[in-house]
Amino acid sequence: MTIMIIQGPHATARSLSQDLLGHLKQLALSAGRTVEVCTCNGMREFVARIRTAKPQSTEFMLLAPGKLAEQAHAHPESGLSDALDALDMPYIEVQDDCDAALEQAHQAPLATVVINGDTVASYRIALGIALRRLNAAL
Repeated sequence: MTIMIIQGPHATARSLSQDLLGHLKQLALSAGRTVEVCTCNGMREFVARIRTAKPQSTEFMLLAPGKLAEQAHAHPESGLSDALDALDMPYIEVQDDCDAALEQAHQAPLATVVINGDTVASYRIALGIALRRLNAAL
């Protein structure tokens, strides 16, 4: 089963690098899971990815909206809150700036991981929480 990372646009220095992605995939694989990454360029695509996630194939989500968090705050009618409320799986919000947390949905994330200025640490911690939670459910 898969842990899906849905990532919005980030500053280049804070995006999910190939090295980090390889490391996250290896951590997940050693726990019997896989990681899939969906990179979105805009809010509409980000919301659509959340809405199309199926619990049959995706067990957990890590949501890293990046610059889209500002749009979500400015445009609450974007459908993001409704998409998050309709999720059939737990999710963790991953941020690298404490001012960027989504704080929109009625169904809150299992956790919000914010390590200011350190996306790598945020992803590692979020994946660790997801793997621990999934393995506890077995």
